[in-house]
Amino acid sequence: VQLQASGGGLVQAGGSLRLSCKGHGRTFSRHVMGWFRQAPGKEREFVAAISWREGGTYYGDSVKGRFAISRDTAENTVYLHMNSLKPEDTAVYYCAARLGLPVYTDPGRYDYWGQGTQVTVSS
Repeated sequence: VQLQASGGGLVQAGGSLRLSCKGHGRTFSRHVMGWFRQAPGKEREFVAAISWREGGTYYGDSVKGRFAISRDTAENTVYLHMNSLKPEDTAVYYCAARLGLPVYTDPGRYDYWGQGTQVTVSS
């Protein structure tokens, strides 16, 4: 499985971005897809996850109400819609996949990782 993340960039506080993560090599019918982020000097942090088959969504406390995760099963792609961005959202964002439920917030539970995309929010 290869995951290709894209969509990062520089945005002002209060703005929006949409990240994409396209999967290659297999479909994600039984997977959980997640987004994590890592700021310099900090541990990798859970952002959001979605169960591919059921569509259930899960969010980290710091992004609830501002971010939304979705999937396009036809395109084998998962999205992270980020709204009301804050400078503290600045990080490298990674998409990840794990085979089967449950949803974990521990990055060590995920089997496949994309290359990361930089998101920078200016104040």
